[in-house]
Amino acid sequence: MTAGDFWNNQEEAQKTVAKVKAVKNILDPFKKINGKVEDFAVMVELVEMEEDEELLTEADENWAELQVELDKMELFSFLSGKNDKNDAILTVHAGAGGTESCDWAGMLYRMYTRWAERHNFSVELVDYQDGDEAGLKSATLVIRGEYAAGYLKSESGVHRLVRISPFDSNSRRHTSFASIEITPELDDDIDIDLDPSDLRVDTFRASGAGGQHVNTTDSAVRITHIPTGIFVASQAQRSQHKNKATAMKLLKSKLYEDAERKRAAELDGGPKVDNGWGSQIRSYVLHPYQMVKDLRTSVETSNTSNVLDGDLDQFIDAFLRSGEHNK
Repeated sequence: MTAGDFWNNQEEAQKTVAKVKAVKNILDPFKKINGKVEDFAVMVELVEMEEDEELLTEADENWAELQVELDKMELFSFLSGKNDKNDAILTVHAGAGGTESCDWAGMLYRMYTRWAERHNFSVELVDYQDGDEAGLKSATLVIRGEYAAGYLKSESGVHRLVRISPFDSNSRRHTSFASIEITPELDDDIDIDLDPSDLRVDTFRASGAGGQHVNTTDSAVRITHIPTGIFVASQAQRSQHKNKATAMKLLKSKLYEDAERKRAAELDGGPKVDNGWGSQIRSYVLHPYQMVKDLRTSVETSNTSNVLDGDLDQFIDAFLRSGEHNK
């Protein structure tokens, strides 16, 4: 970076700066906590020599703080996947059930945007399809932040909601489903060989979240990869050309992830469970009692309002520590 010609190629220079930042984000916290561990070891020696009650109390307090930081560092060590450090493409789809499921998909959309805000991650809305009466049918977000894909990989699967329906005049209990799909966003230079004849490109009129009208022309783009059935859409930009470029990048990321998943299944000698309606990962029960429970790790909490407001770290932490993400 100190070379005189470093900034001659702005694009390559920015990539290098990003790599240096990523390395520093690992090394700097490690050096900091390593210093604290050494300081604590010295304090322990003093306690043993002097048997000072006040010093012992201080050591107890320091240990409690150090333990929290060590836990965070340990959790970080589980984010070792090839693309864990990348930004995350999050897609939410409402399940069968009409208005109920669309409303639940909208609640999940809000939950993940609030989670991103809690972690100072940025959220870029790429595609949003309104529900007929409430919520949404589908939405795609790119959540940008260090290791966003690594943290959010715990969220792929089907999420189940049980509650008294606000749309039922008889106040009956309803069960709704929505699916979350997480894909790491990959660089533009990803090596994916696409045959143009395998792609179907459709254009349509864009509309924003909550029914806001974005454009009066057919600027939104949907691209379908015919052999796999994988499709993506982009309507965030006013330019059809820019939306197509965004959609192509998302499609390449999803095709790459799909190929990696199939390759892993072959190496394991058995099929992987797809992100279908049989792969339920978490239940959110709001009636007759309050409980959110992860069905993979058995972590549960009765503080449903906090969870729906983006407090997901206990579930994410448990998933990463369980080793489930490596299966």
